[in-house]
Amino acid sequence: MKTDSFKLRHIGPSKKDLSSMLGTIKADSIDQLIFETVPNDILLKKPLNLATAMSEQEYSAHIQKLSAKNKVFKTYIGLGYHEACLPAVIQRNILENPGWYTAYTPYQAEIAQGRLEALLNYQTMICDLTGMELANASLLDESTAAAEAMTMLFAVRSRDQKKNEVNKFFVSEEMLPQTLDLLKTRAIPLDIELVVGDHQKFDFSSEFYGAILQYPGKSGQVYDYADFVEKAHQAEIKVAVAADILSLVSLKSPGSFDADVVVGTTQRFGIPLGYGGPHAAYFATREAYKRNIPGRIIGVTQDMNGNRALRMALQTREQHIKRDKATSNICTAQVLLAVMAGMYGVYHGPEGLKYIASKVNVLACTLSDALKNLGYKQINSSYFDTISIQANTIKIKEVAEAHEVNFFYPDTETVSISLNEATTIEDLNTIVAIFAKVAGKGAVQIKEIVNSSSIPKNLERTTEFLTNEVFNSYHSETELMRYIKKLERKDLSLNHSMIALGSCTMKLNAASEMLPLSDPQWGNIHPFVPVDQAQGYHEVLKTLEDQLTEITGFSGTSLQPNSGAQGEFAGLMVIRAYHESRGDHHRNICLIPSSAHGTNPASAVMAGMKVVVTKATEEGNIDVEDLREKAVKHKDNLAALMVTYPSTHGVYESAIKEITQIIHDNGGQVYMDGANMNAQVGLTNPGAIGADVCHLNLHKTFAIPHGGGGPGVGPICVAKQLVPFLPGNPIIATGGEKAITAISAAPWGSSLACLISYGYITMLGAKGLKEATEYAILNANYIKERLDGHYNVLYVGERGRAAHEMIIDCRPFKENGIEVTDIAKRLMDYGFHAPTVSFPVAGTMMIEPTESESKEELDRFCDAMISIRQEIKEVTADNPNNVLKNAPHTMAMLTADTWDFPYSRERAAYPLSYIVENKFWPTVRRVDDAYGDRNLICTCAPIEEYMEAEA
Repeated sequence: MKTDSFKLRHIGPSKKDLSSMLGTIKADSIDQLIFETVPNDILLKKPLNLATAMSEQEYSAHIQKLSAKNKVFKTYIGLGYHEACLPAVIQRNILENPGWYTAYTPYQAEIAQGRLEALLNYQTMICDLTGMELANASLLDESTAAAEAMTMLFAVRSRDQKKNEVNKFFVSEEMLPQTLDLLKTRAIPLDIELVVGDHQKFDFSSEFYGAILQYPGKSGQVYDYADFVEKAHQAEIKVAVAADILSLVSLKSPGSFDADVVVGTTQRFGIPLGYGGPHAAYFATREAYKRNIPGRIIGVTQDMNGNRALRMALQTREQHIKRDKATSNICTAQVLLAVMAGMYGVYHGPEGLKYIASKVNVLACTLSDALKNLGYKQINSSYFDTISIQANTIKIKEVAEAHEVNFFYPDTETVSISLNEATTIEDLNTIVAIFAKVAGKGAVQIKEIVNSSSIPKNLERTTEFLTNEVFNSYHSETELMRYIKKLERKDLSLNHSMIALGSCTMKLNAASEMLPLSDPQWGNIHPFVPVDQAQGYHEVLKTLEDQLTEITGFSGTSLQPNSGAQGEFAGLMVIRAYHESRGDHHRNICLIPSSAHGTNPASAVMAGMKVVVTKATEEGNIDVEDLREKAVKHKDNLAALMVTYPSTHGVYESAIKEITQIIHDNGGQVYMDGANMNAQVGLTNPGAIGADVCHLNLHKTFAIPHGGGGPGVGPICVAKQLVPFLPGNPIIATGGEKAITAISAAPWGSSLACLISYGYITMLGAKGLKEATEYAILNANYIKERLDGHYNVLYVGERGRAAHEMIIDCRPFKENGIEVTDIAKRLMDYGFHAPTVSFPVAGTMMIEPTESESKEELDRFCDAMISIRQEIKEVTADNPNNVLKNAPHTMAMLTADTWDFPYSRERAAYPLSYIVENKFWPTVRRVDDAYGDRNLICTCAPIEEYMEAEA
């Protein structure tokens, strides 16, 4: 046995378990299983052309060697990205802790109360600092958050504005360049007309529905926007503000001057730069827009006993419910990063944040004075952390880089310098020395910072923030460590048991893949540094692009999209650009099967396409004749087909090549949703089935951890004809020759997280990747056979096999009064997170074990499911007081003096013997979602206050 083989550590079933599992599924070999599962005409004829797999030890040395190629300069570029100080207690106990980074999105609230509390803290922090009534639990980055603000305000236009087709949106010329580029991307397909200009000269009589301002501006100047907002509102124009989160500690909140939406990034609250991400963006607005706000909102509700509980509120999966009517396609957040940023607020508290913000501002004042004394002109009259110096940029850049310092150069005569939390007096002296050398003068040493502020009195913050107890209690490392641990114990993650979520692929996130994320040689690189300072990154990113291109059978890859849904949008925008380059501007019909993810139709509408739904057969496959009929009917305007493969029903459809050919014959392109790529890698690929573009969920197939609901990365891989249109960036050149405008703020999206997938592919190699896919299919079929006779599998392939996942039908149990939700909650008592519930078919469960789970864990899960099936047989519809309807059972219930249930405490808490050794206790009983939606509470004040207000 090669004990240094990463494949051995990643794939769950052992060699000795293989024959037993094959016996259970009635197959002589894995080769036979694959033959009976995957259509022969799409199987790859030769292995993937990838480098030989590295061992974990070899990879560790390799990635360390690459990190040394990055040059970590002191960087003052700003533009929404700043060096931040990550408290070690947060790094060790959250970022490096699988109890936090391997959790799933908190759809099962009873076993996610810790993460939900951390996110409620985050929302409270955002509401306090922005002065707004409502905030979500993070978006992908500041620029996409700004785009969401633009589209949300477009959706909530007044009736008269909609009737008169008012579609102009004003963008201040002080917007960050990457945000402006992304606004262009999102505006084009929705026919929103962007007007960029000076907010001080804006004509409020023009027909605009909205405007967006940068606070402070990209140059660093702090403007008083109160008069602008007042005049805008008088003209029925709603205003969004993109605000620097740390500056809001010192500046008037946008809420105080009546902004309608406030967006930004929380990166500078302790999150590594990571060459662009991942970072948690924030989005705050008025409560009036609670039904329109994109993303996830954490809300307070109560459980069955009336005790305080948390859950995701309102449009938990809005796009899966509203589909093409959804206002956003957002499916992922940046949960892990939002948790870290929220804990940064908890750790420092209001006084700590005031100290940090004040320090940054006085350092900027001190530097400004020192440079003025050297004879330089400082342009900004009011600023927080950024000064603009008139100087010869060519000379300054040359000397600065010799001193390993980066500034931003907006034009040939201006140097922009953005200071940050990590800046010291020694750093200021280095900066002064650079400017002194260019001026031919001796530098005067700064020995102490000036006692002054550059913020006018009328713009200073006077309102309190972070007054809640949680932000004033955990300022020692001991206390914060214990608070983090208290929350962690409330959450079920992969470090406790299998999370068998269909379509979500909760596989091992190996420690060897994660370790580089803590290395400052990777963490402290600004996304807009000169490319030659990020050579380590570029070697990784280029290799990863090549690896993904090879795996998908395509010709090019863009790593820019920050989530799967964003990858969908990117892929469709590339298809749109391709059609337009050929003069086919009219092609706007997107065919989408009825079984598709809800993000698919939402993304198509965002890309300016009209959705036409195609039928499914009784077997759950695409109805080929219905698809053919609709493709022919719309052939003159057909833009694309969106298809998931294997299907969302967990089946390799044998007609897939015929389906893609139909689309091509009628002038369309084929977009493949990469949600189920874990069942393709090494066996087949999107190129082999005839697709033209796919997105990949690196947080699924390629081992980036879900982090409680994010980070995600959703790169797109494309066929040859689409390569020229891959997305670009306005600051760092990337993308194709005819690149569409930006999809994400950073040139390569969440570069830091990409290290994980690079490690996963590099350590598995071609053979390991193929075996991972084979074992994912084996594990799924093993579960299918073990549950046979207890649960009906809804869809199977032509030879009776499942793909890497299957759907079990729970609808017949309604005769016993049991819903699929009852099974999901009861699984918590057995120590498991439920599989995907009621998607894509209501009343069902979609189970995906992945290749990482051992036979022993699969058996525990199957034993739990079979035990629950027996419990279902024992209950009747007229007796709701049963072990399923009362699930989950908490420790408080089990230790109470009274027990008013017709079954034993042991039956409730320990229905199988294995649970005794590793019991997980849900901390609340079943949550009441309806109560929480009727009484929307999204900040962390004591529940007594809410109850009093309701009364």
